[in-house]
Amino acid sequence: MSKQITGFSKLSKSNKIDWIVNTYFSNKEDAKNILKQYWNSNEKLQQLHDEFIENTITNYYLPLGVAPNFLINDKLHTIPMAIEESSVVAAASKAAKFWLDRGGFKATVISTTKVGHVHFIFSGNIEKLQRFFNEVKPKLIEDAKPITKNMEKRGGGILDIELKDKTSALPNYYQLHATFETKDAMGANFINSCLEQFAKTLKSEALNFEEFSNEEKVIEIIMSILSNYVPNCLVRAEVSCPIDKLSDSDDIDPEAFAKKFVQAVKIAEIEPYRAVTHNKGIMNGVDAVVLATGNDFRAVEAGVHAYASRNGNYSSLTHAKIENGIFYFWIELPLALGTVGGLTGLHPLVKLSLELLHHPSASELMEIVAVAGLAQNFAALRSLTTTGIQEGHMKMHLMNILNQFEATDAEKNKLIEHFKTHVVTHSAVVEAINKMRSGEF
Repeated sequence: MSKQITGFSKLSKSNKIDWIVNTYFSNKEDAKNILKQYWNSNEKLQQLHDEFIENTITNYYLPLGVAPNFLINDKLHTIPMAIEESSVVAAASKAAKFWLDRGGFKATVISTTKVGHVHFIFSGNIEKLQRFFNEVKPKLIEDAKPITKNMEKRGGGILDIELKDKTSALPNYYQLHATFETKDAMGANFINSCLEQFAKTLKSEALNFEEFSNEEKVIEIIMSILSNYVPNCLVRAEVSCPIDKLSDSDDIDPEAFAKKFVQAVKIAEIEPYRAVTHNKGIMNGVDAVVLATGNDFRAVEAGVHAYASRNGNYSSLTHAKIENGIFYFWIELPLALGTVGGLTGLHPLVKLSLELLHHPSASELMEIVAVAGLAQNFAALRSLTTTGIQEGHMKMHLMNILNQFEATDAEKNKLIEHFKTHVVTHSAVVEAINKMRSGEF
């Protein structure tokens, strides 16, 4: 039975593990051995991982794979992908190879503006507040200079600060809506530091503003925080080719495939039930690269799905059309990414992944990530509208099922050969394993 513990964070790593093992596991020795198996034998490297977060007890591994042959803006890339789901890397690689012979992917960063807010309560006269803001705005920027000077040297900094009246949605609620350019940094810490300084200046200067009554002088700061919704930090990726070049198989009629593909995208544009799964497939590619490059995939997910709902209905992130005999397929994504700061300079595999990508700038990484999402979606829709999604996916999943049943190398070889000509389902694989082990196969 679980029990409360005080001072857990102050325990040594070894003592944390002892408490967890003794409290929660029946086979204590096995549990402890599993936790320790995933420690890095390099003590310095393990300490680095231990210090990424709090209360670390072990490492949680994900496979790091690569998808080669991505031609992006006429430059060839091999893209690193950290993900556990079967068939994602294979699908991305297949899409990359397909478009390599058709001009590759084109990508453009549309804008790189990021946003943060100071949320506050003011119960006085709005016209006075607006005059106060106009007067204090230069000081807001000036007081943040110690924070912004290094970012400004790199070409970034505060772009603008606006006063937003949100009282129609919530009584007495206003915000400072600030926009930033953070160059190659994702910029979360920079933005939050600026916002907290804005809040201090706003509150202190209000006390000295002569037009405010004594009650109006008290501005209540609720919070100061960046937004992960970045609709103006936007990148576009696209592919196109003549319809007659859209097939690499005698079994697929290119014109019929193009029409069916466009219809599949249109369904995802108007049907939220389909759009969620459609966009999840896009994020298979996006998240895998974001994670491999040490960026915050949770922030990216939140921002992307908000963007997919920006018109009031949840909709597809990709779009397709046929025009004058040409097939067009494209995506626009809001992506706040960094190639400096955070894990990018700490995690050895992150540094390796960025080097693999030719040390991209943040804008170049935005392009690469958007391309990975588009490629993943193309591969998924191509399967869905031709052979069906399960044929390729289950063949990639076959190894997971075999490992689940602890198949030997000899059993794996025999069953992989068998399922080259048979449909892979979980039940079919289990049946084949049982028959093999009973001598019937």
